Amino acid sequence: MEQSAFASSEAIGAAARDVTHGSFRASRSDPHLAPRERLLGNAAPLHGPTAATLGEQEADARGVHQEITEQLWRQGLAVVQLDQPLSPHRFMTLGDGLGTATPETDPAVQPFVQDGVILNLRSRHAPTAEVSLQPFARNSLSLHSESSGAAASRQPRYIVLLCVNPGDDTPHARTVLVPMREVARRLSPRTLELLSHTGYRDSPAAPPIARHVDGRWVFSFRDFLDQELRWTHDRPDTDPEAVNAALRELLTAMYTPEEAIAVRWRRGLLVVIDNTYYFHGRTAGAATPPRQQRHLQRLRIR
Repeated sequence: MEQSAFASSEAIGAAARDVTHGSFRASRSDPHLAPRERLLGNAAPLHGPTAATLGEQEADARGVHQEITEQLWRQGLAVVQLDQPLSPHRFMTLGDGLGTATPETDPAVQPFVQDGVILNLRSRHAPTAEVSLQPFARNSLSLHSESSGAAASRQPRYIVLLCVNPGDDTPHARTVLVPMREVARRLSPRTLELLSHTGYRDSPAAPPIARHVDGRWVFSFRDFLDQELRWTHDRPDTDPEAVNAALRELLTAMYTPEEAIAVRWRRGLLVVIDNTYYFHGRTAGAATPPRQQRHLQRLRIR
């Protein structure tokens, strides 16, 4: 269902406050919808990242940390295959070497929280519209940066994922990664300029959707699917339709399949994602419930 930006009394009032307000909702004619359906529906051919394999002798705390930090420095992503999953203590120690683990405080996910900071991602729910439960369901997850509605200082820098059990769903429910630099490369300078002055209206502490950090573009954004995105633009004379066009261009660039890679989970696979380098999401799980649930563990590191 289509809903364009509006210039109603709300927008006029916003202009008086030196900002422009508007809203965006995807329409059925938007160019990103078909590639999104292919990508998240497991229909797009995707290559996987190369994992560094560490044997038992190399997989001590120092060896794992060194391998991860070197990969993160090179590419903003680290993929390491271990002989077996890390213990919860070693997993948290690994996180401590990268920064400070963010406590998992959402009441809806507390049954899945371990030691306050480890989130156990188990595919135990049928597809659900409840956003907080979707990581535990067979839904696909739209592309996003983590905690995009939080202040930049409260967004995690790294998302650390460890496969405890891949379950029976390994051809499905793959973690999809899209480099932000490739998304930015596909956007026009005008679009980047518009997005750098646009943010979530309902999350005023959040940074703009696009911002320049250390000479590169970083995005704080998630695909709202068919939900309304209420936005604020910090210039009063900008046409709301121009902002909506910029959001469509961003979504189209995000779902360009040539740039995406997909992680197929294996026991002991460790993946660290730099939240300022990659959007991430998940392809849909199998239509029928797996006999053996997939189990990943997650840390969010600031």
